[in-house]
Parts: sequence; structure tokens; C-alpha cells
Amino acid sequence: MIFYDCSTAPNPRRARMFIAEKGLEIECHDISIAKGEQLGAAFKAINPNATVPVLITDDGTTLTENLGIAAYLEAAHPNPPLMGGTAEEKGLVLMWNAIAEQQGGMPIAEVLRNSNPFFEDRAIPGPVDYAQVPELAARGLDRTVRFFDLLEQRLQTSRYLATAEFTLADISAFVFVEFARVIKTRIPEGNTATLAWHAGIKSRPSAQV
Repeated sequence: MIFYDCSTAPNPRRARMFIAEKGLEIECHDISIAKGEQLGAAFKAINPNATVPVLITDDGTTLTENLGIAAYLEAAHPNPPLMGGTAEEKGLVLMWNAIAEQQGGMPIAEVLRNSNPFFEDRAIPGPVDYAQVPELAARGLDRTVRFFDLLEQRLQTSRYLATAEFTLADISAFVFVEFARVIKTRIPEGNTATLAWHAGIKSRPSAQV
């Protein structure tokens, strides 16, 4: 397998943590978004959508989305399980992973990409240049605050986000919570359950990769 990473971006970090939790050692190539390497001809020959992460499987299949990468690795390397065991658990993991992406990752990205001068005319990842929309940044900030409230409500009654065990959903939410620093947003001091959850994941070896 070959893994195309970016050390500074949240989505590759999600895949990187999943790989580390599985205890796998995979050939890795870092693609610098800061240098625009994802837009170069060499990388677009691998992924025409010009996004990372990318995993090339043992049989040469190209997987370009986190969920696809996770599903492949879970099937190929089922232990430790990170996507649930029972039918209910599998549904909960995918549900909470989607919530983390749509209600956490997306609004944080909206703020960053529609307010930071570095992303001028690059408001959406991929091969097409899109202009920034400042109104989306304001909306994204509000949505991010609501995401932190949602996490706290859930974690007040559950040690982990989706099930009683650490899963893909925790990886996604953790990475987005950490990445929120780029829009100057942190876990509120009063969100004690979220702070404890974050500290527990932060202590895992996979959080250091």
C-alpha cells in the first residue's frame, strides 16, 4: 500500500490516525498543500480531484476519501475494530462520523477557507478555483460553536462519541476539534466531558502521528 498524506491538513490526519490505530506501517508520501503540490500534474495523475488523503491498496485500487480508506482498512485488518461490531454499532459509528464531518469539519473549513487570505480563490478544495464568500465564514463560526455544544451533550452520557469503545467517529471529531485552533476556537472551559474525552484521545499514540 501507498499513502499520500499532508502533515498540516485535518483530513489526512484522520486517515493517519486510523492507520496508526491499526498498527500498520505503510509507505507514505507527503503532499504539501502550502506549496500547491496537490494541484501539480504528478499528483493529479494519482488523484484528478487534487485532494488528500489517498490510499493505493495492495491491488492498485485508488481510494480518495476517508470513509473509503477506513472501510477498506477495517475489512482488510479487522483488529482492533474501529467501525463497530454489531449492526447497531456500525450504524452509530457511521452516523456520528457523518455528524462530525458535516457539523464540525465543514463549518470549520467554511470559516478558514472563506476568511484566510491564503485561500483567496481557493475556497473549496479540488481542481477548480472558487472565490471566497465571507458570509459563509460568519455562518461557520456559529455552526462550530453549536458543534462543541453537541459534543458536550453527547459526551455527558457516553465515554466515546458513537459507542462504548473508541472508534472512527472519535478520530474524526478529535481531529476537527484540534483543527478548530486555526479559527481561534477551543473547547469551552465549562465543557468538562469534552475536555476529558479530548485528553484521553490526546494521550493515545495515534494522536502523536
